[in-house]
Amino acid sequence: MKIVVDDLSGPEIAEFLDEHLQQMRSVTPLESKHAIDLDELRKPEVTFWSVLDGDTLVGCGAVKRLDAEHVELKSMRTTPARKRDGIASLLLEHIIAEARRMGFTRLSLETGTGEFFLPARKLYEKFGFAYCEPFASYRPDPNSAFMTRTL
Repeated sequence: MKIVVDDLSGPEIAEFLDEHLQQMRSVTPLESKHAIDLDELRKPEVTFWSVLDGDTLVGCGAVKRLDAEHVELKSMRTTPARKRDGIASLLLEHIIAEARRMGFTRLSLETGTGEFFLPARKLYEKFGFAYCEPFASYRPDPNSAFMTRTL
């Protein structure tokens, strides 16, 4: 498996991210959905990675620069057929190392509080993320869990 910076120009990643947005819409009330679309992911403050197994896209994730020291984890997704294969752990380890290499000292995220998001919350806990108050422009929301860790 390899993890590559993706310029988001290919149709496969566009479809993969559209599936992600559709899935988030199906499990999260609209007012609590914070997944960002392809145009937002293409902004200069975002670095996006794809995980490839051979030529097959199996996962993705990104960081969005909030300020000189703080980045937000965005768009973490593993293809449903490959869940529990270690792809998310491999990618999260890579993103943490890359965020540190880029000079950031804090990595934060927002995820859901529902049962669907329990595996994600457990993964983040395993990687040293702790629950925190809303950050950046987020507001308290019973459907959102906020987590952070130092790098």
